[in-house]
Amino acid sequence: MFMLKKKSVMLAGHATSIALEPEFWAVLEARASTLDISLAALLKQIDATRGRRPLASACRVRALEWVSETGPSAEQK
Repeated sequence: MFMLKKKSVMLAGHATSIALEPEFWAVLEARASTLDISLAALLKQIDATRGRRPLASACRVRALEWVSETGPSAEQK
């Protein structure tokens, strides 16, 4: 079943919620951990550089970029 998971964050002084698939949240949380920053800080970075792209789309694109930079996961090898 298709399920989105919502998270709330303050961006540019406004509360907003982002709905993504759990798999994308896992990548974003792992990236934040790697950078030693909070998930909220990572989302703020994505928001600041997304241009006119919707935030959820920008999050998905960045997650895909990070996964492609690191190659297949150990589970897939």
